[in-house]
Amino acid sequence: MDTLTHALSGALLARATASRMPAAPIGQRVAVGLVAAAFPDIDYLGSFVSPLTYLLHHRGITHSVVLLPLWAWLLAVLAALAFRRRLAWRPYYGVAALGLAAHIAGDVITSYGTMVFAPLSGARYALSTTFIIDLWFSGIILTGLIVSGVWRRSRIPAVAASLVLAAYVGFQAVLRTQAIVFGEQYAQRLRLAGAEVDAQPGAVSPFNWAVYVRTDGEYHHSYINLARRTRAPEPGPETGFFARLSAPFFPPAEAVWRTASLLGATAEDRSLAREAWNQPSLDFFRWFAQYPALYRIDRGNPLECVWFYDLRFSRPGIERLPFRYGVCRDNGGRWERFQLDGDSERVPFN
Repeated sequence: MDTLTHALSGALLARATASRMPAAPIGQRVAVGLVAAAFPDIDYLGSFVSPLTYLLHHRGITHSVVLLPLWAWLLAVLAALAFRRRLAWRPYYGVAALGLAAHIAGDVITSYGTMVFAPLSGARYALSTTFIIDLWFSGIILTGLIVSGVWRRSRIPAVAASLVLAAYVGFQAVLRTQAIVFGEQYAQRLRLAGAEVDAQPGAVSPFNWAVYVRTDGEYHHSYINLARRTRAPEPGPETGFFARLSAPFFPPAEAVWRTASLLGATAEDRSLAREAWNQPSLDFFRWFAQYPALYRIDRGNPLECVWFYDLRFSRPGIERLPFRYGVCRDNGGRWERFQLDGDSERVPFN
């Protein structure tokens, strides 16, 4: 989830949980909730150390339920200092904890993956119900805050918005189940024994889903809109940004299935891709990628490169595919790790 939506969710929750006689003034309480809910994304600073540091630690210790009490205490102390209450940090502790919890929950419902038990475990958890930028999700929060600003003496608008938000995520979970059933039916038709089926949310609409059917290093994937009965018009020069993003999601009855693989189609490609994929320098990507697939093989003279990507970040309408990494070698020498920037620029990745 984007940081602004996180911050607003913390403010909404702080207002919704305020008692009639709160230990801290409502304004201070909302401010602390807002800052606390934005705080975990401070791990973005890791990108200034190195891209690899950011990738390995984003949504790590600052997003951990294990360390949440520590972060809540730190934020409460800072709030007490900011509001000149010195040692009176306790009134801010609970709302800081709520803000942090709101941020963690807001990230867990997306598909990126969150290390909720860091530093004890590096496992990433994702419910995959909500796209990373969901305007409906953000709109519910913003509406609740605006109405709360009009009716300042009542927490009912904030409570109502919080309940609507929970119901919306529950609705998305139901839609995700429907998308998975659609994938399972496809696997049954093709008799793909042992296939694993998953669904990831798409942009713009809660009805947009990417469906994945995985079998032994090969993927079948399709982009569907569960509410459509006919295809959206083909995007043209006058098509708006959101309509352009949503148009490639077809009705289930007209779904187009694509294939991708981890190692490629030919024996020569598979041999080279397997050697590249097993390089120790790609340990980080094997840990990170949920649906790793071969992006392409560059055979030059004398340089050759093998590039991989994570299929879950490949979406219709996205011009620049993120998280493309690979290894290159010169004249059959030692493999070195790179990131692919644009279509051809190799960037050292450390």
